[in-house]
Amino acid sequence: MKKMQTKGIWLLVAQILLLSLIMLSPALISYISSGDSRLAMQSFWITCIWLAPTMGVYLLNFYLCIPLLWFRHRFWQFGLTNVVLITVGNLHLINNNISAMPDYARAAFSSFMIISFLLCLMAVGIALSIRYMMRRSERRQKEVEAELAWLKNQINPHFLFNTLNNISSLAQIDGEETQEAIMQLSDLLRYAMYETNKPKVRLDGEVEFMRNYIELMKLRCNEMTTVNAQFTVQSSQLEVAPLLFISLIENAFKHGMNSNAPATIDISLTQEGNTLVFLCDNTNNPKPTKDRSGSGIGLENTRRRLDLLYAGRYTWEQKVTSENIYHVKITICL
Repeated sequence: MKKMQTKGIWLLVAQILLLSLIMLSPALISYISSGDSRLAMQSFWITCIWLAPTMGVYLLNFYLCIPLLWFRHRFWQFGLTNVVLITVGNLHLINNNISAMPDYARAAFSSFMIISFLLCLMAVGIALSIRYMMRRSERRQKEVEAELAWLKNQINPHFLFNTLNNISSLAQIDGEETQEAIMQLSDLLRYAMYETNKPKVRLDGEVEFMRNYIELMKLRCNEMTTVNAQFTVQSSQLEVAPLLFISLIENAFKHGMNSNAPATIDISLTQEGNTLVFLCDNTNNPKPTKDRSGSGIGLENTRRRLDLLYAGRYTWEQKVTSENIYHVKITICL
């Protein structure tokens, strides 16, 4: 709400500055061409008199008539209000000018009045156009925010389910290590619930979350699986979208482990200035055809979030190498 109010204030200031520039332009041109400040002032007042109705109609429509009448489908009230506004505004011109004009100038004045009416109608059209563009932009932004929230919320149950399964298995073997794992899970949940409700989080917090998550996922691994994780962060103040790489890490453990053969999982995150490089390589052990639950959902989720958050600022590399390594590389310009 506060962000929207600030945006509205800046929009009003920008419109006032633009309208002021339009009003001052003839006076400035007059002064530059003649050097006569008196003539420039006279030009300014004439401009004010002639454009005042158009400016007034525009501002009243933009901030009152369109939001309160047009967007509420009160079209006849909107039309009647504008007829009154345009008529009153142009009567102001007539009362202030027609009586002082000589006869030969009154014919030309009527043409100027027609132009003034047309300018007022154009002001209504411009106000409507800008309002519709703003409304469409706001709706699109809300849709994007809602989709991002939905995508992010899909992640939380996945990692919670996996870590609980790991801890459940561990509880039957080592009670002391189970307590430590539960503490790690508590930290993960605290971060996921209270820190990720913002569009972006600090990179060091996200790195710590990934470290803890990898440690918990390693509980699933046997002696046949080697896990390497490396994080190189230069600036802890840099911000990134929360939980962006968790699905990829989850997939690496889900599809990388093999109880019958050696397997490797390599995960790294490197910051180079404003560029973030995430690498995830794991031995390719796809699930059996009969067991495809959740297959590809994490990748699709991550790709969609990248499209929404970093469109045009990221690259995605995904392949299975000749050594049967499933490779994913994401480069993001923050």
